[in-house]
Amino acid sequence: MNKYDVIVIGGGPSGYTSAIYLGRAALSVLVLAGAQPGGQLVFTSEVENFPGFTKGIMGPDLMMAMEAQAKRFGVEVLYKEVSKVDLLKETKSVWVDETEYQANAIIVSTGATSKMIGIGEEAYVGRGVSTCAVCDAAFFKGKKTFVVGGGDAAMEDTMALLKFADEVTIVHRRDEFRASKIMQDRVLSNSKVKVMWNSEVVGVSGESKLSSIKVKDIKTGKISEQQLDGLFVAIGHVPTTKMFEGILELDEKGYLRTTMTALMRDVKWRVSEKDMWLDGFPTMTSVDGVFGCGDVVDYRYRQAITAAGMGCQAALDAEKYLTEHK
Repeated sequence: MNKYDVIVIGGGPSGYTSAIYLGRAALSVLVLAGAQPGGQLVFTSEVENFPGFTKGIMGPDLMMAMEAQAKRFGVEVLYKEVSKVDLLKETKSVWVDETEYQANAIIVSTGATSKMIGIGEEAYVGRGVSTCAVCDAAFFKGKKTFVVGGGDAAMEDTMALLKFADEVTIVHRRDEFRASKIMQDRVLSNSKVKVMWNSEVVGVSGESKLSSIKVKDIKTGKISEQQLDGLFVAIGHVPTTKMFEGILELDEKGYLRTTMTALMRDVKWRVSEKDMWLDGFPTMTSVDGVFGCGDVVDYRYRQAITAAGMGCQAALDAEKYLTEHK
């Protein structure tokens, strides 16, 4: 029987960080990292805001280093996708195809994926296309950039770019933004910002990197070609939680709900006077012994360092849970 103390589902910064802590605690750990481990950082070029790397580090290199560190403490890593789970029993089961793996605790760190336009821009990710201005804005100092979207995420990306880029143009399908009024005011009051209303990006082109996009006016049907240095897609994220639907409680956006995130909104969820989250397990989900961390939980910050921090929290909670339930 393939039995472990903890199984970590997902191989991004949160998953590998939790594995490092659990392995160092002398627990048996299996990381099911997926067919393409490393999370969204594998699509990022240079990471300059992760502490400890004065000259920055390439996203894939950072993830390879995290994985190697986890393996140093005896963690097993399989580059396999999970096909189904049974988490409601005391002993949890996770399947990869027909092979069953069991554990006394599960950490879900499956992350989230950025919504893409679907016009081939995926081929230019890291080469002129980005889904995180907070991460990549500094690389576009003095450049001409475009942002696609009209919600708070698009406004936040625009504000981040305004610190570096010479020009930021927002392309939005409607004639008004969906973002909060305060965010709109901050963006629209800046003279460096231009807006292409009732428009959508319908094409991308470039050789070694993105050099131009085609923008269609939805009302007139006219298509114009725009030269640019960077395109930031800010139309939302999709948490990887489909396999947990009906098993673990999700919030209205589909993100995994934990005691900590629930308490930020609803103090009555999974909390009693005898079991406050400070004394319990802040990262536990609606099922005992199942914990959540990283972008599958966090729809606000979505940074490698915050994901890693949550991975640490989930690992410490899981270790405490196993100690108390021996």
